[in-house]
Amino acid sequence: ASVAPAATRPSRWGAAPAGASSGPPPPAADAAPAKLKANFGLTGILNEDAATGSTFKGREMKFTEPPDASMPSLRWRLHVFKDGEQLDKPLHVSRQSAFLFGKDPVVTDVLTAHPTCSRQHAVLQYRMVEVEDATAAGGVRRVVKPYIMDLASTNGTWLNGERVDDRRYIELRAMDTLRFGESTREYVLLHDQLAGGGTS
Repeated sequence: ASVAPAATRPSRWGAAPAGASSGPPPPAADAAPAKLKANFGLTGILNEDAATGSTFKGREMKFTEPPDASMPSLRWRLHVFKDGEQLDKPLHVSRQSAFLFGKDPVVTDVLTAHPTCSRQHAVLQYRMVEVEDATAAGGVRRVVKPYIMDLASTNGTWLNGERVDDRRYIELRAMDTLRFGESTREYVLLHDQLAGGGTS
């Protein structure tokens, strides 16, 4: 099925990423419903339903994207390890502004199938923020950074070995390691500029 570019698709979470088009107006009440378009990505089901608000594919979503949600400029990816061995190919997590982790294959973008993981466990969110920069106009510049937020999961989300507070955005940096529930799989966050010495 054909897929609209990530930057112009309506957001599943109920708010379009910053700079994205709001898309065509909703159809009239007597118009035939538009067909959903699937994007077969990390777990196979990334289609959007702008008409359902916080409900997606019959599931009540635990998360709504914030107003400062933005597409990342860096090509971030997650390298997955188990018992010190890398599994499969890296997961490319820069093609949309948010990625949902969990064990519900219907709505999650990154499937964490371990029994101690929650159905909607955590979300990787890219946000536009201001940082101090003496060389920029006004002394600040706007950049897009990755954040993790645990969605009040039962067994927690772990960042570099420490359990994070739920329902709070925690900034991520290159080389950070994520773990979900009691799963031993580790997700190491990297981006394409590391070879040139970048670490942001």
